[in-house]
Amino acid sequence: MSDNDTGGSPEDPAYESGMRVRREVLGDAHVDRAVAGTTEFTQPFQDYITRSAWGSVWTRDGLDRKTRSCVTLGVLTALHCHGEIAMHVKAAVRNGLTKDEIAEVLLHTGVYAGVPASNEAFAIAARTLAELEEQDAAGEAGAQQGG
Repeated sequence: MSDNDTGGSPEDPAYESGMRVRREVLGDAHVDRAVAGTTEFTQPFQDYITRSAWGSVWTRDGLDRKTRSCVTLGVLTALHCHGEIAMHVKAAVRNGLTKDEIAEVLLHTGVYAGVPASNEAFAIAARTLAELEEQDAAGEAGAQQGG
């Protein structure tokens, strides 16, 4: 498959807007790691998610990013996509969800997707939120020492 077959050239407006939104939602560090880890084998998939998920769906006006994060966390929990939950908990915080709102999404999902799915998502979210709190505390301590 050639680059033209994937439609993911950096000159593609959907790719450009997708990469911008992807960085805003997931953070530069995550996207930089994903891009650096891209291989010839994974390139078509990276192009696809950048254009389709981030460039076509996440850029739509119908839902704000906070709501999209709620939906995403619920679906990832229901589908047992444990490898994606931590990343999207961080994205949810970046999109304005509070710790309590994330817990409500996971609790609500448990009713419809099952307690085991929600239980695992709660464990992942708790670890991720604790890591974010530690990073925030370390950043604040560093700022106080430096300032």
